[in-house]
Amino acid sequence: MKHVIYVVGIGPGSIEHMTFQAKNILEACDCIIGYNTYIELIRPYFPEKEYIMTGMTKEVDRCRLAIEKARTGRSAAMISSGDAGVYGMAGIMYEVAADYPDVEIKVVAGITAACSGAALLGAPLVSDFCLISLSDLLTPWETIAKRLEAAAAADFVVCLYNPASKRRAGHLQRACQIMLRHQEPNIPVGVVHCVGREGEKTEITTLGKLSSMTVDMFSTIIIGNSQTKIIAGYMVTPRGYQLS
Repeated sequence: MKHVIYVVGIGPGSIEHMTFQAKNILEACDCIIGYNTYIELIRPYFPEKEYIMTGMTKEVDRCRLAIEKARTGRSAAMISSGDAGVYGMAGIMYEVAADYPDVEIKVVAGITAACSGAALLGAPLVSDFCLISLSDLLTPWETIAKRLEAAAAADFVVCLYNPASKRRAGHLQRACQIMLRHQEPNIPVGVVHCVGREGEKTEITTLGKLSSMTVDMFSTIIIGNSQTKIIAGYMVTPRGYQLS
C-alpha cells in the first residue's frame, strides 16, 4: 500500500489566495507539517488539525517527520508558502522519499510570490522573466552573481526572492550593481512587502534607487526590463501587441 504525502503550496498566506485544491486537501488531511511561520499563517483556518513544526534549516528533518507520520496511516500534508515547487519543499520531499518505495508524493500547486506580487504591482511579468533568490544559504554567491549578470544582459524582467536578511544586509546592493552594468538606472522596479499578509505594502521605484530601500525576507522585488513602463501608477511590461 502506498502512503501519500501531499506537498501543498499555500500561496502568500491568506486563505483567499489559496487554491480550492490546496484548501480541500488541508481540510481532509489528519496532520499538517511545516515551517513555524507558515503553520501559524494557516492554523486559524484549520484549528482542529495535528501540527508538526520545525524551524529554518530543518527541511530534511521535516520531510522525515512527514514520512514517519504518513507510514503510520495518517494522511499528511507538507506545506510551503507560495508554490511548493518554487523555492519550496517539493524537491527535497522527493529526494528524501526516494528511500521509501511505499511513499508517494503528490504536489499541489500554489500561487508563488512573483505572481501574487505582480498582480499588486500591475502587469510587470507579461513578457519573459526569471526568478532569482539572493539567499546564498544553499547557492554560492558567485553562482547568484552569474545568474544576475546573464539575466540583466538578456533584458529579462527579474523577480528577486529573499532580497535581504540580518546576515545578508549587502546582497541587494551587490545585485543592483551587477544589473546596472546592463540596465539603465531609470528602469521601473516594484517592491511588495508581506504580500497577502498583515502589513502588505507596495512601492514603485527605479533600479538606480533600489539599493537604498529597506527590504527583508518578506519582500519580493520585480525589476523591469528596457520596455517596462509605468501606466497610471502601475508597472506594465508590454508583450508587443500592436494597439492600432
